[in-house]
Amino acid sequence: MLFTPSIRAYRTLRTTSPKLRLFLHRHLSIPQSDSSLETLICESLRSNPLKLEPIVSDHKLFLRAIRSIRARPVIVVRFFRWSEAHPRFDRAGSAAAFVAVLEILAASGFVGPARSFVDRALSLGLHGVVDLLVERRGAVAEPALKLLLDLVLYVYGKNSMTRRSLSTFYKMVYNGLVPDVKYCNWLLRNLRDEGLSDMASAVYEAMVHHGIGPSIITYNTMLDLYCKEGELLRALDLLSEMQRNGVSPSSITYNVLINGLSKSGNLGIAEALIEEMSDHGLEVSAVTYNPIIYGCFSMGDFDKARGLVDEMLRRGVSLTLWTYNMCIYWLCKKGKVAEAMRWLSDMMKRDLMPDIVSYNSLIYGCCRVGNVEEALRLFNGLEFLRLEPNIVTFNTVMDGLCRVGDLEGARKLKDEMAWFGVQPDVKTYTTLVSGSSKAGDLEAAKGFFDEMLGKGLKPDPIAYTALICGEMRIGMAHEAFRLREEMILMGLHPNLVTYNVLIDGLYKVGSLEMVYLLLQKMVKEGLVPDNVTYTCIIHAHSERGFLREAREVFNEMVGMGVFPSVVTYTVLIHAHARKGKIDGVLFYFSEMVEKGLVPNEITYNAVIYGLCSAEQITKAYELFTEMQEKGLSPNKYTYTFLIDANCNMGNWKEAIWMYAQMVDQGIEPDPCTQGILFKRLGEDCRIQAARYLDEEVLGDSDCLPQDNLGSEDLIEIEQSSAS
Repeated sequence: MLFTPSIRAYRTLRTTSPKLRLFLHRHLSIPQSDSSLETLICESLRSNPLKLEPIVSDHKLFLRAIRSIRARPVIVVRFFRWSEAHPRFDRAGSAAAFVAVLEILAASGFVGPARSFVDRALSLGLHGVVDLLVERRGAVAEPALKLLLDLVLYVYGKNSMTRRSLSTFYKMVYNGLVPDVKYCNWLLRNLRDEGLSDMASAVYEAMVHHGIGPSIITYNTMLDLYCKEGELLRALDLLSEMQRNGVSPSSITYNVLINGLSKSGNLGIAEALIEEMSDHGLEVSAVTYNPIIYGCFSMGDFDKARGLVDEMLRRGVSLTLWTYNMCIYWLCKKGKVAEAMRWLSDMMKRDLMPDIVSYNSLIYGCCRVGNVEEALRLFNGLEFLRLEPNIVTFNTVMDGLCRVGDLEGARKLKDEMAWFGVQPDVKTYTTLVSGSSKAGDLEAAKGFFDEMLGKGLKPDPIAYTALICGEMRIGMAHEAFRLREEMILMGLHPNLVTYNVLIDGLYKVGSLEMVYLLLQKMVKEGLVPDNVTYTCIIHAHSERGFLREAREVFNEMVGMGVFPSVVTYTVLIHAHARKGKIDGVLFYFSEMVEKGLVPNEITYNAVIYGLCSAEQITKAYELFTEMQEKGLSPNKYTYTFLIDANCNMGNWKEAIWMYAQMVDQGIEPDPCTQGILFKRLGEDCRIQAARYLDEEVLGDSDCLPQDNLGSEDLIEIEQSSAS
């Protein structure tokens, strides 16, 4: 009932005739003493508020009336509420009226009503109350004044009016009115959430300077801010400062720091903080471990990530759904789908139900390894699990279908989305455009692109780049550049990938001059060439046999601080191998290994090809063994290079041996391999050799490990080859 004026009396006032109202205005006398004015207000509010109308319309008189009843805060509230609703209330001076009421409420300890009045004043845009309150310093008891300004900070903070809150904070501290730390914390949180880190730091420094002792919430907020800004040294210094100031870190403190350190790759320090937490008796939870585990996965240290999960279980820390989903996602990203499935099974054993995120990751993993059939099985099983597929689910399956060339299946799935209440987004159409373009169906790609536009969706740079790639693939450079211009008109700036596609396409159509012009334009637009850009240009020179120019671009790349990739080195190695420059082959191979790059099958094949061409077959075999020791599988090209080298050197036994081993490994020789094997034989001997391979060597795997084949047919073939 505190805020309810006499509604009946107010209605009486509004229905009184104008003549009677004028008569009362002229003949009612206002008491001169405050006590009489107080009596008039109290009695009139109960029986006849009409008598108070002259007070409402006179600003000075209204303020005097408010102060006359300051000893009766409940009456103050009722009188103000009634007056504010009156049509003749002086709204121009209402900020001062609000301040008068607020002072009375604060002095009387009516914090709740005071908060409501502050909220009301600020919602009306009466921000001048802040200055009026500050100006009352000395006239109003300081505790009451600080309370009111704290309430202003509270209301501004609650409503995320951060700039207003910031202004109020500085007005308070500069006038010696120290805010309560909890309202300062609210301001700091808002500044942090809005990304205003410099302002937050300045507020924190002002707090310390003006003697506002930071609380644990203050420190945690600032630590979180520093970690998000990547200022980890500053965060660790603040941790030391809070401990020096006698504020004990909480679990939240450590979790915030561990999260920040993990995201920046400082996993060792993050792990050390877990031990520190444990030593201080603080609870270590999944929230503590999850960021470190994620960091290990993202850095490729899967064994370490698994070890941390085991450590969690040893400590009795329960794995959360987030923990499992994280592990499943990264395992699927690595192609370890079978292991991810085991994690899903373990999750359910621990009474944690997988969600759509869990299954989206598994579907993604299956698509990534090309097992789209299993991805579709998981997708179709969602209905039985009562899980609704979302846009991520559909886009992932469509991407998988596009990767295996099933564009019709992807299109049908897009059409089925509406049945599930899911609308295609830009990613959906970009996937279809890209998949169609890669499959060489440029018309379908353009159709999906136009459909996207027809639905009012704005294409992203990836969609445009996919179309550009398709046009460049068929040699339509002019159409590709037209699309680039259209991108710009649509407000989309071509990114590095777009330029790399254009550069790659231009060199393939034989326009090196255009490549360099485009490179200059790209740099002028503020884009820095990456290793893909440089590798495309190196490849362009290498394909034309311009090794010197390729090396110059490589040296420029390194000089610009761009780290060459495995592909970059492989392109250079292959180019030197084709030219018979074995020293260059070995130089670049050694350099890439020294720099910590891991050669792949294509790299090893290029080096083996170069060594075989230079008749350094012993070294070639060493690399053949090395690649297998590193878990890489030789393919038909590896075997064909070695077979060719042995044939050229007259090592027929070894050539047959390699051919047999190739087949034994499940690698089907192609006509090129067989042609190389029999190229030195006459027509009759070729037929005899082919029969021998089919019936004797390949038909009996027991013969493979023997050094001496002991066959008259083989001797005859060797003699024919020698002749």
